[in-house]
Amino acid sequence: MQEDFRLILDLVSVLTAAGIGGLLAALLSQPIILGYLLAGIIIGPLGLGFIKELVQVETLAQLGVAFLLFTIGVEFSFAELQKVKNISLGGGALQIILTILLTVIVSLTMGWVSSPTQGIFLGAILSLSSTAVVFKALMERNETATLHGQVMLGILIVQDLALGLMLAVLPALNKPVEEIGVAVGFALLQLGLFALGAVLVGKGLIPRLLRLLARTESRELFILGVVSLCLGIAVLTGKMGLSIEMGAFVAGLTISEVEYADQTLAYVEPLRDVCAALFFAAIGMLIDPVFLWKNLELILGLVALVFVGKFLIITPLVALFRYPLKTSLIAGLGLAQIGEFSFVLASEGQRLELVSQKVYSIILGTTAVTLLLTPFILRAMPIIFVWAESLPWLKFWLAQADIPLEIAEDLPFKDHIVVCGYGRVGRNIVQLLHDRGYSVLVIDQSEQRIQQLREAKIPYIYGSAGSLQVLEKARVSQAKGMAIALADPMSTRLCLKRALELNPELDLVVRANQDKDIELLYQLGAREVVQPEFEASLELSAHLLIGLGLPVFDIQQDIQHIRYSQYLTLRPERSPEQVSRDLQKATEEMNSQWYPLPANSPLVGMTLEETDLRHLTGVSLMAIKRSSGEQMDYPDHKTVINEGDNLLLVGEPDELAGFEDLAKGDVAIPTENASCLWLLVTKNSPVAGKTLAELSFKQQFGILIQAIRREGKYIRFPDESWDIQGGDHLLLCGNLSSLNQASQWITSAENTITLDPKILSS
Repeated sequence: MQEDFRLILDLVSVLTAAGIGGLLAALLSQPIILGYLLAGIIIGPLGLGFIKELVQVETLAQLGVAFLLFTIGVEFSFAELQKVKNISLGGGALQIILTILLTVIVSLTMGWVSSPTQGIFLGAILSLSSTAVVFKALMERNETATLHGQVMLGILIVQDLALGLMLAVLPALNKPVEEIGVAVGFALLQLGLFALGAVLVGKGLIPRLLRLLARTESRELFILGVVSLCLGIAVLTGKMGLSIEMGAFVAGLTISEVEYADQTLAYVEPLRDVCAALFFAAIGMLIDPVFLWKNLELILGLVALVFVGKFLIITPLVALFRYPLKTSLIAGLGLAQIGEFSFVLASEGQRLELVSQKVYSIILGTTAVTLLLTPFILRAMPIIFVWAESLPWLKFWLAQADIPLEIAEDLPFKDHIVVCGYGRVGRNIVQLLHDRGYSVLVIDQSEQRIQQLREAKIPYIYGSAGSLQVLEKARVSQAKGMAIALADPMSTRLCLKRALELNPELDLVVRANQDKDIELLYQLGAREVVQPEFEASLELSAHLLIGLGLPVFDIQQDIQHIRYSQYLTLRPERSPEQVSRDLQKATEEMNSQWYPLPANSPLVGMTLEETDLRHLTGVSLMAIKRSSGEQMDYPDHKTVINEGDNLLLVGEPDELAGFEDLAKGDVAIPTENASCLWLLVTKNSPVAGKTLAELSFKQQFGILIQAIRREGKYIRFPDESWDIQGGDHLLLCGNLSSLNQASQWITSAENTITLDPKILSS
């Protein structure tokens, strides 16, 4: 077969196999990279043999990784790096150095390598994590703007930058020991000169070239010019003795700060995606499945060692830079794999004879397995944390990590507004409230934003808004309102739920990161949910309609109707199956369970409004599965609970236990004509220091004490042995006249009937 036709046939075979593999992986809800790698293994020369020539395969992989690195360079943002510059530059560099150092020590001790230079090379391979896999996983979960997302991406950026240095120094490691120092120095000098030239070209020539291409208004010419630039610089670095991969990355960097960077990225992204598929499929073709099977035990052992080792290096490093324990743990787990660019280092190392073919195959196999496992680990992290918090000793350590890192001195005591998150939205909220003279307190866990709050002299708490201890320090129980504008969906849900535990009557507005979160947030108790994209649509439409002459009052009424309907008019229609799937996914990330309602439960026949489950037990009812098989997702307050129902509940373990007591009839439910109110017990109240048995609320007033809220702890359905302390909040349930009599007695030391009680249900 002619050589040129053979190359075309191989290219078509690789792309077709990658497409089929990726499609099957997507249909099975698996990472697409898994499909690419398996497709490559199957059709490769070591699999079924559709692709015969390894040289051509490696050429395809090199082309693919060149474009991958080019687009990563274009996407590189010094502004994004600035947000987490300390952990990125300091932590990222320390992580690489420590990984290399420990690898040298362990590999020499275990006899895996015969020289320190080989240990350094192996450490360099292990030090890199997967930008492609981690970034894609964060994008899918909408977590790129979260604190742990920024930390992980910041470290990954530094690793990508370090790859260029590693590729430059790598040839020097192949020199005799006495010449290594000179060779490394020469490589660094060569790299420095190349970097200087790239900066000069990037400042002077590249912007002019892109402007010239853009002026032609030809998409084809622009793409052709950009691709030629990428490959031209890559070939130049190859001729200089450096790697073409590093040249492609530098080419991307020269464009990243130019005004046409976004346009360039938009044009080359489709090419990047094709090249990514080509690259991972080509990597799969280099993997020998028979070798993997014969050395499976060794490779799985190395995979475990890599995950544990990198986790134990990265987690303490992130914590050392004063990040919360949860953020440190997520970063440690998320970056514990070996990156796709380690394939590039391994291939270059084999070419330079730094490793044998067997070691090279083991590296390929170990790297491939860690890449395949990473998406599953990232998906499972919320479930892992829910499980960890159910264990008393782990919950204690996780709770210790939620203690505020810093608290401003001038915190407001009551009637203030708590704003969670000081990003663009949170900053605007604070500005508007501050200008109108309202007392504001901000919760954030970004050092950069906390510094901005210090400079602006705005009261703040440095910590996680999802932490009960942080919310207590923010005096949420005495707050007038709260706005949650966090980037992390999980932190948003935790913050919402725990804030309502401290203050069930809190006027709470939440920003929904995605439209599918709207029902969930309302079900968890939000008073108002705002979706920024829908709000922008409403404002733009209002402006256009006013310009067309429609009455302003009618337009405002229409907009309010859309808001009251939770944006249903604007939201894309979703099937019940899609809603159930999204609900199941969301509740898996929280502490949830399906609870079969016991026979003859006192809840049967009551509406959700009558049961008042959130105030009485703290749980949120997310779905009801009827005995007929019908499922009601996000039931409203008029929904009636029927016998045989299966209830999907979200809550802490003690909240779920409180609900079980209620459902079994072990504790009393307020009658139909009863109301409930929260009441604060002052230190000089006549009930302070006495037990519920001594006070006999039921006998004296005919009311029930359904819960006690004490320093953030929620005591549900307390028995007669519980004592009342000053500062406690009591949930009293009974008829209105009895509640007034009891509240007058409890607060008699202050000669007032009630302390601003609000009727919760009636």
